[in-house]
Amino acid sequence: MAKEMISILPGSVSTGELHGYLLGAVGPRPIAFASTVDEKGRPNLSPFSFFNVFGSNPPILIFSPARRVRDNTTKHTLQNVLLTKEVVINIVNYDMVQQMSLSSTEYPKGTNEFEKSGLTMVKSDIVQPFRVGESPVQFECKVTKVEALGRDGGAGNLIFSEVVKIHIDRAIVDVNGVIDQRKIDQVARMGGNWYTRANKGMFEVPKPLSSIGMGVDALPNAIKNSTVLSGNDLGLLGNVEKIPSFDQVDEFLKEHSGYKGLNTEQLHKQARKFLEKGDVVTAWKILLINETNTVI
Repeated sequence: MAKEMISILPGSVSTGELHGYLLGAVGPRPIAFASTVDEKGRPNLSPFSFFNVFGSNPPILIFSPARRVRDNTTKHTLQNVLLTKEVVINIVNYDMVQQMSLSSTEYPKGTNEFEKSGLTMVKSDIVQPFRVGESPVQFECKVTKVEALGRDGGAGNLIFSEVVKIHIDRAIVDVNGVIDQRKIDQVARMGGNWYTRANKGMFEVPKPLSSIGMGVDALPNAIKNSTVLSGNDLGLLGNVEKIPSFDQVDEFLKEHSGYKGLNTEQLHKQARKFLEKGDVVTAWKILLINETNTVI
């Protein structure tokens, strides 16, 4: 039986619709977690899924920060690369995917997304931009060329990045010195909110674009330094605009008195169960039960 096809001429739909079709069809796409610095040396960190490797002699990685469809503005990463001609491309694994997603929030210029996402800044050996300590593989790169593919919203900007030094987590290398594809545990982008985990399959990460997440740096210290909560957990908690008030926490306790008397570690373990189900609001209420000195 012949398939019933929907045929589309690119010029017959809006750029936003075309963007959705392209990203929904072309995937999974690897993620370039790009670290740059601006003209004042301030760090910037942002993920891009228009990315791949394009040769090993010389070793070239290319990623493309597209012009924003809604207002035709350019991203800080592109602005920084044009000024400094340097970038660190960090590979994203599952353990850091929520923090990576949080970093894609459109914070004002000069905001340090390392701090907002709770990721570790590691000084590079050759280039100025910092590496992401949590990333399993980090590529220090010199930018050899930037090629604009258009001037309207949605147009890409190819950033040709020559690798000058590679850093690999020894834990992901097998006995033969080869990167173990199970241990690296990479994630990739698909359409909409969807990602895929290379050794597990698809999962969803809501985009942090409808509001400005408070950031991991704004979390209470007892939560930020938790021995129970993972980086992904902190990323989810930091991707809220504000945390529940103590009145809301009190109301929650009236209906869920079983949480009274639990110590901090026990509360964190309970909260993590709700984070695993995507119920961030309830997790926050549980975490705040003993946080009487937290500033809301």
